[in-house]
Amino acid sequence: MARSPYGNYGHAILTAGAMRTPDRVALTYCGERRFTYDELNRDVNRRANALLAAGITPGTRVAALLNETLRVAESYLAHAKIGAVTAALNPFWPEQTLRDVVAASGCTAFVYDATVESVVARIRPSLPDVTTWIDVRELADGSDEEPPLAGFGDDPLALYYTSGTTGLPKAVVHTHASSLATAQIWLDVPRGPDSVFGTGAIIWGIGFPAIVGPALYAGMRLVLEQDWGPANFLRVVPRERVTHVSQIPSFYSALLASPEHEDVDLSSIQVIMLGGEPLTATMLDRIKDRLPGAGVYSYYGQTEAPYTCMGRVDDGSTPLGSSGRARTGNAVRVTDHRGNRVIDEVGEINLAGPHRMAGYDGLPDRTAEVLRGEWYVGGDLGSVSADGVLRVLGRKEDAILKGGVWTQPAAIEEAASALDGVAEAGAVGVPEGAQEQRVLLAVVPRAGHTLDPSKLALALADRLPEHQRPDHIVVADELPHSQDASGGPGKLLRRKIRELHG
Repeated sequence: MARSPYGNYGHAILTAGAMRTPDRVALTYCGERRFTYDELNRDVNRRANALLAAGITPGTRVAALLNETLRVAESYLAHAKIGAVTAALNPFWPEQTLRDVVAASGCTAFVYDATVESVVARIRPSLPDVTTWIDVRELADGSDEEPPLAGFGDDPLALYYTSGTTGLPKAVVHTHASSLATAQIWLDVPRGPDSVFGTGAIIWGIGFPAIVGPALYAGMRLVLEQDWGPANFLRVVPRERVTHVSQIPSFYSALLASPEHEDVDLSSIQVIMLGGEPLTATMLDRIKDRLPGAGVYSYYGQTEAPYTCMGRVDDGSTPLGSSGRARTGNAVRVTDHRGNRVIDEVGEINLAGPHRMAGYDGLPDRTAEVLRGEWYVGGDLGSVSADGVLRVLGRKEDAILKGGVWTQPAAIEEAASALDGVAEAGAVGVPEGAQEQRVLLAVVPRAGHTLDPSKLALALADRLPEHQRPDHIVVADELPHSQDASGGPGKLLRRKIRELHG
């Protein structure tokens, strides 16, 4: 029996949209280029047919090193249509990591854009198994007719990489089916016929099925930028009338810390999705003061199971500090150390649903550790209420164990951030991994303020229970954050706080 074309990710995400609303604008790129759904589909078809002409066959593993967001969208969708498997490389990796990942992933083809030509020239001699090297500029002249589809359902679609503390990044295998399930995010979030999703360079990797795919699948207009840091955000949102965004809370800490936002029209924003780190009450208040018309949603997922839970937090329907309930078709539970389901107790978070990964490529033992029947268990701690609301405690290595009680660093950080003069706070347990820890709190003063650790300690003693009270407070000029590929601040690096001040 012939397989339905709608089981192919590229066809379901893009071709169906071109059939449904061919003249609707699908994508704008840096304010310079504009594609209707029909034009974007034909553009992707040209690239898919050119790949076939270059000898890329169904199942070929294609390493994709791409910085230009438009090229990411075109290439990933073209690979999907013809059944090639995209190895979604991180353009910020060191060259040795790139070499090792490409070799370990069994890639025999490599596509790249103009921004990485020099890197490709240096790593190419050390990758003899890669026999086909393609500059994406060479793929624009294929036929714009629909290519023969390959890759459906449980066939592998892509390898998305998740970094660990040691060793090579793990290759997470997602299928056409799991990625299509992720594309249904907007079934649980309001949108309209004029919805516009804005994003930046983070779309390579898992950002693609978690951001680009859902926007196109929902028939939204996708605004792709190279830079999605605060300065460009303030230019693009009013220009494109962006309605939907997905970021981390630290983005708004940076955006609202500067007066540059004050005279910019941001009234088009209707939905703000926030994940990746805790959202404090203080930060939510700051966001709502600036964007009172926007609904603020928290979400939780991992590369292995993206966007599993979500819920609106600014209207009280989801408790602040939680990540909401499992979205349509997904499931979440928490288990104790014996694997038993528990309610309102801290344990390991389990995620399930059709969006879950197939496994880690080439790592059967590691796959067996985290895939337990229908569930993915990835090492995050949390609790689930009786009515299904998930509260994430964080990674085991981030959680603080004091007085026999696990605590979420965000609870301490929120209390500290609410004190007068505190711009940002980061809490960690020391020593790392100990069965009994002390609480180390690092704080950054707001501009024009000074902070006294002893006064902060007294203030927090009135606000926090004993097991959350800091044992040592340091005042720092800044807290360490990871580098965000979109140009904004990344996640708070608690491990680095421990290294610097512990």
